[in-house]
Amino acid sequence: MISPDWLWWRDGVIYHVYLRSFADSNGDGLGDLPGLINRLDYLNGAPDSLGVDAIWISPCFPSPDADFGYDVADYTAIDPRYGRLEDFDRLIAEAHQRGIRVLLDLVYNHTSDQHPWFVEARASRTSPRRDWYVWRDGRPGGGGPNNWQSVFGESVKAASEYATARADLEAAVGRPILLGGPS
Repeated sequence: MISPDWLWWRDGVIYHVYLRSFADSNGDGLGDLPGLINRLDYLNGAPDSLGVDAIWISPCFPSPDADFGYDVADYTAIDPRYGRLEDFDRLIAEAHQRGIRVLLDLVYNHTSDQHPWFVEARASRTSPRRDWYVWRDGRPGGGGPNNWQSVFGESVKAASEYATARADLEAAVGRPILLGGPS
């Protein structure tokens, strides 16, 4: 018997799904939403299932993939490598039929350098979205704002060489940091 003060987010079983390696439905070597849908009974809904209460899915949004999908380029769509928005809608419906809640790993503290917000922000120091990101001027003589190295193999300075008036990001290449996002 479940206690009356049981809360799914506190007491339930939450199963993390790294979508790209969970279940491949089309044989391309990459897990996808239809593959996850096909395995929902394994998670909950069959007598021998794991009995999970929720699944937490790693980012499945369009991304240039500099950081395994965590460099989101569009928060409103599904990366075509993983399926379609209709597949996501079906996942939600099928999961709910099995009593599984669905959580998405939403990465709002940074975006891809290809996200429209960042593209607009780096185009001009007067962009209305400029203050959504962390920028630092380079050191006198042309050096970066600090001696940080990106985990992607370039200096941080290289991330914004194309920015107006030589601004530098305090972010890894491909993952500009947001300051609080849209208002």
